[in-house]
Amino acid sequence: MVKAPRGWRHRTRHIYRKRVRERGAVPPLSQVLIDYKPGDKVVIDPNPAVWAGMPHRRFCGKVGEVIGKRGKSYLVKVRDGDVHKTIIVRPEHLKPFKQ
Repeated sequence: MVKAPRGWRHRTRHIYRKRVRERGAVPPLSQVLIDYKPGDKVVIDPNPAVWAGMPHRRFCGKVGEVIGKRGKSYLVKVRDGDVHKTIIVRPEHLKPFKQ
């Protein structure tokens, strides 16, 4: 029998896929250079071309709050069920939240 995959990115064929016109290895510089302040709301939108600092797939599409910075990455507080979790995410995988 074949065992089911247990890797970090298993079952992500459609989640981590870019559309045809979005393909390219380099994320736009305007997205990377956004400076988030503590208290800003952000959407976690992983860029599959950049592996470094990519959050787990369960946080894809969730809205979180920036609570700090650690090196190049941001500390983001996200609600996962009834628990608030702090994840470390690079700016390539974040977008500003617009209400």
